[in-house]
This record gives sequence, C-alpha cells and structure tokens, in this order.
Amino acid sequence: MTAPSRRLSQRIGSIAESATLAVDAKAKALKAAGHPVIGFGAGEPDFPTPPHIVEAAKEAVMDPRNHRYSPAAGLPELREAVAEAAKTYSGVEADASQVLITNGGKQAVYQAFAALIDPGDEVIVPAPFWTSYPEGIRLAGGTPVSVFSGADQDYLPTAAQLESVRTDRTKAVLICSPSNPTGSVLSRAQMEEIGRWALENGLWVITDEIYQHLTYEGTEFTSVLQAVPELADQTVVLNGVAKTFAMTGWRVGWMIAPKDILTGAANMQSHLTSNVNNIAQRAALAALTGPMDSVEDMKTAFARRRTTILDMLSEIDGFSVPRPTGAFYAFPEVSGVLGRTIGGQKVETSTDLATVILDQAKVAAVPGEAFDAPGHLRFSYALSDADLTEGIERVQKLLA
Repeated sequence: MTAPSRRLSQRIGSIAESATLAVDAKAKALKAAGHPVIGFGAGEPDFPTPPHIVEAAKEAVMDPRNHRYSPAAGLPELREAVAEAAKTYSGVEADASQVLITNGGKQAVYQAFAALIDPGDEVIVPAPFWTSYPEGIRLAGGTPVSVFSGADQDYLPTAAQLESVRTDRTKAVLICSPSNPTGSVLSRAQMEEIGRWALENGLWVITDEIYQHLTYEGTEFTSVLQAVPELADQTVVLNGVAKTFAMTGWRVGWMIAPKDILTGAANMQSHLTSNVNNIAQRAALAALTGPMDSVEDMKTAFARRRTTILDMLSEIDGFSVPRPTGAFYAFPEVSGVLGRTIGGQKVETSTDLATVILDQAKVAAVPGEAFDAPGHLRFSYALSDADLTEGIERVQKLLA
C-alpha cells in the first residue's frame, strides 16, 4: 500500500507554535520537575476571577437552560451586555445583532480574518505584534505585511509608515492598543490619524481592544471608532473578558462588526464550534454587568508592579526600557547585551538571551523574535510582587 505523500496538510504544517504559550509551557514543565522557575512569559493575571463572577457561574451550573445548546452567536443577553459595554467604555455604537460571542479572544481574531480575507489579500500588521496575528492571517489565505516601529517612537506606528507598505492588494490594517507585547497606547490624535488614513484608502480596520481597561499615568484608551466614527462600516472590534476580569481560562471573547461580516463569521462558528460554553457565558454576563471594584484593585496592583519592573530592568546595563502606559508588559530593547558571553555561553540574539536566562537564572521571558522584534524581550508583570522582584533580581545578577 502506498503511503500518502503528505500526512499533514501544508496549511496546518506551516503554522508556528504560539511562542508565548511555548515559553509558558516550558517554564511550567521545569517548575513541575522541581526547578524554581519564575515565569514572565504568559499574559495571564495571577488574580482569581472576582467572586461575584464565580457565583454567577455556580448558579448557572444548576440551571437546566444552560445544559442545552444555545444560539451559536451567543446568549442574547450577553450580546446585549457587550453592545452596552462597548458604548459605555469605548464610545462604540453597536446593536446586539452586530455582536458575536466567541471561544476566547483568539477565535474572534481568527474569525475576523476568515470573514474578511481572500487569498492574495494583504493585512498590514504593525510590529512588534502579538504572535498569533500573522498565523491567523495566513490560515485565512492572506499575507501579513509587517512594518516596524521602534523604541524611539514608543513602538507606535504612524500613518506614514503604514502608507509606506500599502499596495493595491492591501485589504486591512490591524490595530492593538494598548499593545501586546509593548504596552504602548495610541493617543486619540494618533488613533485618529491612522483611522482617517484607513478611511481615505478604503481599508478595513481590525482593532484588538482586549487591554482597554488597563492604562496608567492618566493615559486614556481611545477606540478607533471613537476617534473616527465614519469607519463603522469597515471596522471589526475584538475584545473579551480574559485580561480585565482575570478570566483567561473561561474562554469568552467577542467581535463587533457590520452585520454582513458578523453573519458570515457566525455562520462559520455554527459549523466550527456552535455556541460558547453556556456557564462561561453566564459568568461573562456577570462580569460585564456587575461591579468594577475588583478590576480597579487589579489595576492598582498592576500599576505598582509596572513601576517596580521598569525601574529594575532599567538598572541592567545594556537594557533600554521604554515606559509603557498600558496592558501588563515591559518590552526592553536588549541589543546592548547581545554579543556578550554570559555564563559561558555566547549570546548573539534575543532568543539566545532568553534561553540563557531561563537555563541559568530560571526566569522565563519571551524573545522579541516571537513578535517580529529581534533584540527585545517581553516580560509580563501579571505575577505576584514577590515573584516579580525575585525574578528580575536573578536577571540582574546573571547579567551583572
């Protein structure tokens, strides 16, 4: 019998593993084996989900309504709550019929690309960018086009930079503010400049706003639809409960889009996953309609940790550390360390540096190559104050 020439499809075989999850998995495996690893890799709050949200889930478990299929696009009351929250916190006017509840933010990201992109289409993705964006674009048959903004401009793209890579194949531009991996936040003026450019050139805007509640030093979050409302018919908004409410494991995200795009994405989801887990949806409903006290408490802790990690990283010779005003990441430029021999190992790239830090200091950080930003490291400060301090002290000692 002749074996198939290719066991794994070319489409799936070309996908790279999520670098952030790979670093987190390696750190957890080492820790399980008895190594004192401190992980700065995953973007995951260390707080428990707020009690009122957990209680809502407990009640939902006992309600037989939640033991059955529900609408593939999401529970009607949750879709309403998402539309109301978008209006309240983002200034985005949308009807519940324009909301699709997804299995986490990642599914929303992929389904947005799948709904918009045809083979040959290009999507401009400002770098540094979250590792899953280009893979989702490629899976949809499109081509990600990277344009890099460095530390000298706080990693924030300009309309001129985006225009420099626009072609007649460009279909969309992706915006993530506050940013993963840099923590940078586009001002209202910057957001309006990019939005006007997209509008004038007939481009779709895909805006990932999952860190919208996490800004510091008085920095205000601005949605592109708040800055340029005229973009409403060519914008897809992505969001979810994971970061704001410490609900990464609950897997509830959403997209808000014009009705034709939303219908297509919902049809796809009806075949792909059907409805999101009803218990998790009820928990997300409690998160969006309940008190925000716990969110403010978490934000206060993140602000404190942000100050600590930025100050400590700035003390390391060879690190250049911009001061981000959003999310929960520090993204130092580390080229001043490259070329050295550290602990007997020659370090040429930020991947080499991350490997040495994990092997010798037992600290996990994500190399910049994962974000199309060689010469950088990403440290999440969504971990305890004690672990944060000890972890960065280990890095300081190793690189001294």
